[in-house]
Amino acid sequence: MPADLNRVTLVGRLTRDPEVRHMPSGDPIASMRLAVTSRGRDEGGQWTDRPNYFDVTVFGRQAETVSNYLSKGRRIGVDGRLSWREWEAQDGTKRQSVEVVANDIFFLDSRGDGDGGSGGGGGWSAQSAPATPGGDLPVDTSDLSSPAPAPAGDDDIPF
Repeated sequence: MPADLNRVTLVGRLTRDPEVRHMPSGDPIASMRLAVTSRGRDEGGQWTDRPNYFDVTVFGRQAETVSNYLSKGRRIGVDGRLSWREWEAQDGTKRQSVEVVANDIFFLDSRGDGDGGSGGGGGWSAQSAPATPGGDLPVDTSDLSSPAPAPAGDDDIPF
């Protein structure tokens, strides 16, 4: 009998800032809402964008990272699984929801692009990227270069 598979990958924009709370054990949990737009034709044959909204939950160190570095409008990628839950509301009605439990969060734009810009910078994973001492973001050294060699003569010294 083949094994079941529960995996989801989404790319979209945050509809609000991540909200962090802590479990009784002290472990952080971040909740986010992700808008993922798909294109389709309406009844008149015109192309339209249709947003779908997903609740995303992140646990542990990733929860702290997303709460520190993500905000409304940021474009992210999420790789995780679907989780269905059911509960009874205060009024006695049964409620249910499906949420995405994230395994990996990928930052797909730079901080300044969160206002709906096209994005830019390469993808960055909140879980698998190398951390800098004292921070969670990786160090980008791609724009650093060696200094030019010093001139051979004293003619170029400005004093």
